[in-house]
Amino acid sequence: TALRAVDKHDRLGWEGTALLLGEGRLDESGDYTKGAKLTAKAIHAIQAFLTSASNTTASRAAILDAVSNAVDLGAPGAQALEELAAIDAALGALGLSEDEARFDPTIVRGLEYYTGAVFEAELLLKTVDDKGRPVRFGSIGGGGRYDDLVARFTGERTPATGFSFGVSRLASALAAAGRAPGADVRGPVVVIAFSQDDMAHYLAAATELRAAGVAAEVYLGRAGMKAQMKYADRRRAPVAVILGGDELAAGIVTLKDLDAGRALSAQVSDNAAWKTDRPGQVTAPAGDLVAVVKSIIEGSSIK
Repeated sequence: TALRAVDKHDRLGWEGTALLLGEGRLDESGDYTKGAKLTAKAIHAIQAFLTSASNTTASRAAILDAVSNAVDLGAPGAQALEELAAIDAALGALGLSEDEARFDPTIVRGLEYYTGAVFEAELLLKTVDDKGRPVRFGSIGGGGRYDDLVARFTGERTPATGFSFGVSRLASALAAAGRAPGADVRGPVVVIAFSQDDMAHYLAAATELRAAGVAAEVYLGRAGMKAQMKYADRRRAPVAVILGGDELAAGIVTLKDLDAGRALSAQVSDNAAWKTDRPGQVTAPAGDLVAVVKSIIEGSSIK
């Protein structure tokens, strides 16, 4: 209950938070929220903790010092500050400035399995709300340390850190920034899967392309050629990589320039039709896969 109250600090301010830490709070609509019923001394200590980093221009190290001086955290708190100091050193080594990564004592994560530092990723993009008022976009994800979570399933304590992010939040952020995916955004190269028995060859081709800096994926379903080409079209793939039995036997690769003919998928009904009608299609030695794919992409009108 106390942590839930602290989690509302950014919205309610200290006055509302103090009510939730104490007897409870009656909001403007008349709804009453039961409080944590902490003592006045405990509430004062929490206030000192939350407001210790009110100087938003302070460095990460200065914030840790302020927290340490504001309230007696005891041995567990001292250990937590040591861990945060180590994180500060790591952030500095990674080249993250004070503006890019900050410490905030008011952050609370809603799950109870965290055993160490928690964090949130906040997008500083400025946008407007429904009433046209300027606002900051805010949090798009978060996570933390949970050393005991794995033990719930394995019986063995395993140090771990994880996070999650909001896909819909990111999509909204891209739209707000005017960078939502559109017709001029290219997808990955798609490796067509003719046979599950040859999946190792398809995966090897995708890995080779990725190692050369070309985004690529293998079609993992069991659909026919037409459905796979339609999938590549929906993914806005610039190239389809074809490694059928004939190609594998001959040590070659067939490449389809999809940027040059996005209507192709509607024209392909089966493998026989594919072999008969090959617009925008080239064949090359398997060793030239990366070079030819890059040549097709660089020659496309979509960058």
